[in-house]
Amino acid sequence: MAKVDAVRKVREALRTSEFLKAIAEVRKDPGAYALDGAKVLSLTREQISRLERNGNSAEDWSKVKVAEGFDPDRVRNCRFLGEVVLGRFRGTISLGGTELPSGVYHSVVADSYIGNDALVQDVKLLSRYVIRSKAVVLGCGTVFTEPGASFGNGEELPIAIETGGREVLTYAEIDVDVAETVASSRGDRELLSAYEEAVREYLEEARSDRGVVEVGAKVLGTGKVEGVYVGPYAVIDNARTVKNVTILSSEDEAVEISDGAYVVSSIVQWGCEVTSMAIVDTSVLTEHSHVERHGKVTESLVGPNTGVAEGEVTASLLGPFVGFHHQALLIAAFWPEGKGNVGYGADVGSNHTSKAPDQEIWPGEGAFFGLGVKIKFPANFTEAPYSIFATGVTTLPQRISFPFSLINVPTAVHPGISPAYNEIVPAWLLTDNMFTLKRNEGKFKDRNKARRTKFTFDVFRPETVDLMKEARRRLQGVREVKEVYTEEDIPGLGKNYMLEKSREPAIEAYTFYIRYYALLGLKEQVEKLLAEGKGVDGLLDTPSSDPKWEHQRRTIAEELPGTSVPELLRTLKDMQEKVARDIEESKRKDDRRGARIIPDYMDAHTPAEEDKFVRQTWQETRKLQEEIDQLLAELS
Repeated sequence: MAKVDAVRKVREALRTSEFLKAIAEVRKDPGAYALDGAKVLSLTREQISRLERNGNSAEDWSKVKVAEGFDPDRVRNCRFLGEVVLGRFRGTISLGGTELPSGVYHSVVADSYIGNDALVQDVKLLSRYVIRSKAVVLGCGTVFTEPGASFGNGEELPIAIETGGREVLTYAEIDVDVAETVASSRGDRELLSAYEEAVREYLEEARSDRGVVEVGAKVLGTGKVEGVYVGPYAVIDNARTVKNVTILSSEDEAVEISDGAYVVSSIVQWGCEVTSMAIVDTSVLTEHSHVERHGKVTESLVGPNTGVAEGEVTASLLGPFVGFHHQALLIAAFWPEGKGNVGYGADVGSNHTSKAPDQEIWPGEGAFFGLGVKIKFPANFTEAPYSIFATGVTTLPQRISFPFSLINVPTAVHPGISPAYNEIVPAWLLTDNMFTLKRNEGKFKDRNKARRTKFTFDVFRPETVDLMKEARRRLQGVREVKEVYTEEDIPGLGKNYMLEKSREPAIEAYTFYIRYYALLGLKEQVEKLLAEGKGVDGLLDTPSSDPKWEHQRRTIAEELPGTSVPELLRTLKDMQEKVARDIEESKRKDDRRGARIIPDYMDAHTPAEEDKFVRQTWQETRKLQEEIDQLLAELS
């Protein structure tokens, strides 16, 4: 796993955080921050008289200050307690298709600062808050902040182990890489101490005696908003409770917390949504993630572009692009790689040994947990990326080291093998389901909204290719050919058995895609050299400072020694044809099965040859093949 300098990233946030800058301004002069530095004046007798005629009262009018140009007629039927600053109210605010006049109406306001052209209306109590220009607080119960609020920063997440052991302290800008590094570096006491010290420093900078509703933000129809920093243009609408939370938001990446949502002691970053009675408790939602439809996220960090709906996530680190859209359980998972799926009824949560909930799972990149699976802990599938656990599978505690595998329920009873063992088919996605694999790769690129996180979308890259090489070596190295193999015969099979009929296809598939990956790199290098007016002599023999190409170059030397560049390019051209054909065939299998079962299946479903992704694959294939022909012509 790649480690980042977690301490440096916290220190960088201390210097650059817009949230911390805002809190510093509030602590320095809340009135000036609310009014964007405009001059604050005491009320005149005439203004007080007009305010009282408009149904307002104050504990002490001398403590109520106003901006220059203040209009008392924009403040009606309010009660003011303690120090209050009121801005200049002249414009209107668009809400629900209606233009509402800015101002303060029918509310109790205590020790708060309301900026120019903001709107506060029908609020039972607004206390110790800074409301900035164009912000709205309307139809709420209590909106208040206790002194020393931390806005959800400095919470401890028990990542992967509910009872503790991989704890990660939170701060507003934390990301998956930081959480991964801290949670997986438990032996590095110096790092952990330095990280904790940096977060504690961040926490002190984040503390404030007043909450903030930033420019353009809206807080509507919510019963309790307590100790919340509401970032610019964020919307809290008809939520149940939002308490002890930092909301990082911007005009074009606005956060929404709405429709019965319950969010407490958490961080909600740019572009996130928490809606439809979802619960987020002591957690971090990183940029453009969402929780909806009664989904529950507790003591967890959710990666970019990941969604949780209906199901429950507890004490977990979820990486990017995890699909979790049905009633299911994921608990104590260390899954920074993400890009996977949790199907309906999946119970990825057997972390309790009857002694304590102290066990964990490392699902690995692209893991797919099918309908109704039951995964027993501890489990480690990081060396089996993009593996599928088929419907109804129950797994024993284990480690699996075969990428792109299918783990399925046993199809037969084999002498000497426990009936609790499942059948594993290594490389099954490569042999039988390339459509899904390559479609997901493109889907993640298309659906990515994150701006601060950089992703590697390529499935075939040095890390996965090395896992394929190692898996192939173990499959080739069997001491005795048998009908059925277990972990004793081939390390890495885990608590599963593998049939001999699966071994050779897996070796062939691993070999094919190891070479395919390397030859794609060769094509890129040839294109680059020819574009620069250079030749390709020595290309395959000269070490490179580019880590990926050097890995690909060495792979070619291992796999296809003594083959010329033109021959290798022709091989890639043929391989690309096979990839496209396999993708179409994996989709066509679904067509054939569906047509056998559903009478009008082909009338309601797009056939493989017309499928959008299949057609796109063939277009890209023809383009690549044409490019190879052009390169060959230039080399001849």
